[in-house]
Amino acid sequence: MSQWVIKGIRTGIKTTAYPHAAETAAGVTPGLPRGGRFGRAAAALTERCLTHALDQTHGEISVDRGRCVHCYRCVRDVRQSLDWDATYEWASAPANDMGQPFQRSIHILVVDAGDCGACLNEVRQLNNPYYNMHRLGFFITPTPRHADVLLVVGPVTDQMRVALTKVYEAMPTPKRVVAVGACALSGGVFAGSFVCANGVAEVLPVDVAVPGNPPPPLAILHGLLVAVGRKGPTAPPEYAAAAAER
Repeated sequence: MSQWVIKGIRTGIKTTAYPHAAETAAGVTPGLPRGGRFGRAAAALTERCLTHALDQTHGEISVDRGRCVHCYRCVRDVRQSLDWDATYEWASAPANDMGQPFQRSIHILVVDAGDCGACLNEVRQLNNPYYNMHRLGFFITPTPRHADVLLVVGPVTDQMRVALTKVYEAMPTPKRVVAVGACALSGGVFAGSFVCANGVAEVLPVDVAVPGNPPPPLAILHGLLVAVGRKGPTAPPEYAAAAAER
């Protein structure tokens, strides 16, 4: 054990300074598209989007980040491409004011509700030495009875609807639901399928939404910080309004 500690010190393994300072290391985020005015090119760009994350009106493109799967079809092999926002603080709060209901360490229950493995793998990275969510008081728990936050990945397959509901009901209050990834927000590429929901919001009330397919660890970490009131959310995505109408 001591050999590994010594090796870590010698190789200079370090933990990200986020959220106390901005993370500037290369490769920490794939970014998300930004809309804007594109004139005649708007229709062609919108048609290239496979998940209908892009919409245009009179040459103005709007982006539903809850549907974006990072296919880059709006960037590659086009004459005029969309700009990309190379940030990672993407989490929004459809429930508006989150407050600060938690004063101590937070226990998180992660539920795979039909995830392909991509988002779940990014969630796992939060436990590695670079992101080290334990330093912020975040811990994973295997039981809903001890959970403060329910983190869900996947579009919620039919086989997981009842299980997910039971897990949520077994959690003590106060509690928060964090939907992570495009599938959890809108169904992603599986939206409209006969075997799954169009996101967690069709089954449970979502407090924090983290877009991306998959979102990088820092985006998920931002979502957890928003859930416990330590960070402010970004503007809510269009999917939240659509879920409310349903």
